[in-house]
Amino acid sequence: MKKVAVFGNAGGGKSTLSKKLAAITNLPLYVLDKIKYRSGGTEVPDREYKRTHDEILANDQWVIDGFGSMETLWQRLNAADTLIYIDLPLSLHFWWVTKRFLTGFLIPPDGWPERSPLLKSSMNSYRTLWLCHKYLTPKYRDYIEQVQNSKCVYHLKSSQQIADFLQFIET
Repeated sequence: MKKVAVFGNAGGGKSTLSKKLAAITNLPLYVLDKIKYRSGGTEVPDREYKRTHDEILANDQWVIDGFGSMETLWQRLNAADTLIYIDLPLSLHFWWVTKRFLTGFLIPPDGWPERSPLLKSSMNSYRTLWLCHKYLTPKYRDYIEQVQNSKCVYHLKSSQQIADFLQFIET
């Protein structure tokens, strides 16, 4: 486990898992939302984001958390030796996005750039939930099925499996 891609739908706990995984393994953590967006939530130019993404992929070790863009997603998944796909029931994703929104008034959401607009970003997460579920989830599932013999794949389908995975890595 040297190049780890953590991916899945919005609000699935990717940032929390990635942060814990990086701490356990001492692998450097790269949070794509913090690379793709500046403080305050403005998007960096696509060329700048892709350049930074390519520089990260060129490293020998990393944990990369998030989506980024469609173009860089598949490039990252192909470069990874370990895939962690968080594939929770859609209702749980919705609940965790709502929980993140409500607690975000007190504590900034984990993995978000500083001063991200909470309401706008949360509404974007709700919109993303449906789009990802409809279009990307089937592609994610097909992809991990295709590469499971050539990569280390963790397909986490419940909060208990996430907890068990982290405990397994820790021991």
